[in-house]
Amino acid sequence: MTTLTKEEVISQLQMALETQSGKAVSIEQAGSWYKIDGGKSVRFSELETMHGELCAASPASSAKAVVKAQVKPAKMQPSKKATATSDGLTPKQLWRQKLANTAGSQTLPRGF
Repeated sequence: MTTLTKEEVISQLQMALETQSGKAVSIEQAGSWYKIDGGKSVRFSELETMHGELCAASPASSAKAVVKAQVKPAKMQPSKKATATSDGLTPKQLWRQKLANTAGSQTLPRGF
């Protein structure tokens, strides 16, 4: 397997996206980030994975892979801190509880 340079990966990805969507696609670089048609900024490693998926997958499934890579669901998960403080614990009690649940030899900070 040959390794491609950044320019080759970008040009091949651009051609694959153009054939998939049927319209001109632009990939812009700003520092170490890349934007596809002015969308979300991604790193080069994500461009490489998109390139690999487009080259390996069939045209029907590659459209789903590109859309999935560009759009991530915006789920908000409740934080653990919010659930732990709902018990009415003080910060000191919460800290002791956290240390009890972690593995290893950890001690309380100064002043406790």
